[in-house]
Amino acid sequence: MKNIRKATLQDLEELAVLFDQYRVFYKKKSDLNAAKDFLQARMVNKESTIFISLQDNIIVGFVQLYPIFSSTQMKRLWLLNDLFVLQTQRGKGLSVLLLETCKQFCIETEACGLLLETAKDNDIGNKLYPKTGFVLDTTHHYYSWEVE
Repeated sequence: MKNIRKATLQDLEELAVLFDQYRVFYKKKSDLNAAKDFLQARMVNKESTIFISLQDNIIVGFVQLYPIFSSTQMKRLWLLNDLFVLQTQRGKGLSVLLLETCKQFCIETEACGLLLETAKDNDIGNKLYPKTGFVLDTTHHYYSWEVE
């Protein structure tokens, strides 16, 4: 898709800056070195797929997908874990383009779908996802457990 491509290790320095900003948006402490190390490990170990949005050859947004599997469908399922667009670039349809790229990637990899979660108070995301064909699951409970 236009101005969207898969990230490579050559993008790491610039991508890490956006990833760090994404984490700060979610009220995590800034740590650029750890952000770079984390992304590098995901890329080198092929543990995630990252698509980037470019404006004048500058990364202005990204989406990160993690592979998981559906036992009932016996196919790959992609977890859309991270989506971020710089504040100055929002409202230009870049999130929609990134999501459409993810859907096409899902088809290309013969996966059975995309799964994501967002906060109930994420007004932007809760308007964006249905607009791009995602359906809110109201029939299942979502549980989590975290190490303290």
